[in-house]
Amino acid sequence: MFTNKFAHVAPGALEQKTFLADAIGAAVWGPEGVEHVGHLLVDGDAVETDEGQLVAVHTPGHTSNHLCFYWPERRALFAGDMLLGRGDTTWVAEYPGCVADYFESIERLRELDISVAYPAHGPPLENVAKVLDRFARHRRIRVRQVEHALIGHEDATPEQLFEIVYGGSLPKGMEEPARLSLAALMEYVRGRDQT
Repeated sequence: MFTNKFAHVAPGALEQKTFLADAIGAAVWGPEGVEHVGHLLVDGDAVETDEGQLVAVHTPGHTSNHLCFYWPERRALFAGDMLLGRGDTTWVAEYPGCVADYFESIERLRELDISVAYPAHGPPLENVAKVLDRFARHRRIRVRQVEHALIGHEDATPEQLFEIVYGGSLPKGMEEPARLSLAALMEYVRGRDQT
């Protein structure tokens, strides 16, 4: 089961997964936009497994087609890239409107009875309500940083605000993802200011 169209960043990952599925006769399930999916999933679709039902939950933000899979019998969530097992942020910069969608997806997950989340990256997450708070808080802090940085620089580009927002706080190699994230945050703030 794929959670989104980034069939994980490693070259050949999609081919390896579909090869394995073919080799063992497993079906390939996932959202629209993922190559080689034999069974398209949309919000609310239930997949029967030997261990119970998994329900697809559309959670855009990381990607427009992102799905989490909720396992009601175990109060568990397969979170994909919506949450990460470490830290307090995930990639949210893929498309216009992604930041607003991400906030809405966090609220949507709050409505589910979840005791544990299994992210695509990192260890399982317990106390999921606090984890959702942490991820939302991080994104809100970034939004406030952008709001403050735009004061007096309303027409600034992401490049012009980069140093103001991030300073020297980024790990090496994260500059480009941060620039794209900053552009998404600026789009969110500017769009909200116009409504």
